[in-house]
Amino acid sequence: MSLKLSVVHLVVDNPDLALTFYRDALGLTLVGEVANGPFRWLTLASPDQPDVHIVLSQPHAGRTQEDGDAVARLLAKGTLGGAIFSSSNLDETFKKLRSAGVDIVQDPTDQPWGVRDCAVRDPAGNMIRISQA
Repeated sequence: MSLKLSVVHLVVDNPDLALTFYRDALGLTLVGEVANGPFRWLTLASPDQPDVHIVLSQPHAGRTQEDGDAVARLLAKGTLGGAIFSSSNLDETFKKLRSAGVDIVQDPTDQPWGVRDCAVRDPAGNMIRISQA
């Protein structure tokens, strides 16, 4: 039996700002976009892992009004999950993110648990950590 991660979902409140962050600042590739009424689902992948997709969707996309409202509140508080990436050159990646004007949470730091990483927030407030590969 083989088991592999294929798709991860992140909630964003503004698909255009999110696309600028994930595509232009992080360097992911847009591999799909679906619109349904006022909502959009964007699918991105890393050129180094094209078979693992990140789907960005809005709080109310595919959800009831009540559930969408709850997700939107959690997103606004910054309490939804984020993502952790690894980079072959953390310092270079961080420099690119800083020059793109992203919200820096933590500069590259050697953590006591043995990893060197940094942290930023995407435009929706999702925590994105990047560690040295």
